[in-house]
Amino acid sequence: MTAWRSVYLETTFHVLGWMAFFSWTICFYPQVLLNFHRKSVVGLNFDFVVLNLTKHSSYLIYNAALFFSPEIQRQYHEKYGYGEMIPVAANDVAFSIHAVLATCFISSQILIYERGNQKVSKICMLVSSAAWAIVLVCLIISWPKHSWLWLISVVNTIQVAITAIKYMPQAFMNFSSKSTIGWSIGFVLLDLSGGLLNFAQMSMQSIDQGTMINFYGNLGKTLLSLVVVFFDLLFIIQHYLLYPTAKNETNQILIEEAVAPLIDSPEKSQENA
Repeated sequence: MTAWRSVYLETTFHVLGWMAFFSWTICFYPQVLLNFHRKSVVGLNFDFVVLNLTKHSSYLIYNAALFFSPEIQRQYHEKYGYGEMIPVAANDVAFSIHAVLATCFISSQILIYERGNQKVSKICMLVSSAAWAIVLVCLIISWPKHSWLWLISVVNTIQVAITAIKYMPQAFMNFSSKSTIGWSIGFVLLDLSGGLLNFAQMSMQSIDQGTMINFYGNLGKTLLSLVVVFFDLLFIIQHYLLYPTAKNETNQILIEEAVAPLIDSPEKSQENA
């Protein structure tokens, strides 16, 4: 691995990386807490959750393989030059592991909390299934020649493509309902911070090495930051400008959701009687 030329830039690189990691790590919890508080996942788009799980699972495969495998690192250096640093840091791997676990937990909330008439769309299931089918086919193709760098590059391309579309169902749902209730703005703000910090981290490495290879050598990470920033800004506009919800109105909705099961229970009891 190429040595850093500037201790200051190296330190800044690691600090920004872990700041992005903590921002992206914490960003899952506002949604988890919102779901728990409401005992409802109404307003959270299920297609987003499924696509998010597909995206983070594929991103974990890419990060872990490139970070831990000497063979894949060798293939990377043969392609981009032995003087180039591997564009995946420890915080990238740590983030991916946590993201998969956190998304699985949110998925479990969908199963146990009130979800109304919401369900995962057939298009979403088709997209997710197609993504893993492509990975399987590419694994079979790459196995004879041990083209592992090519394989994880395909996986990385898939996660970039999923990232580009995963926010769309939630954005469209907010637009259709003219509301962002059930979709945590805390998640959005922290997600935006993580995207900006991630991009800044990559810039430190690029400045130190005097090259842009780490940007297009890890195209997934670059596009990830740009897409995240774009959609998070869109969600901020939806929440604060297009569909603002007064605090009292939000509290009233929460009260109605909490009281509804208590009202329904006596009615059901009378019907059963």
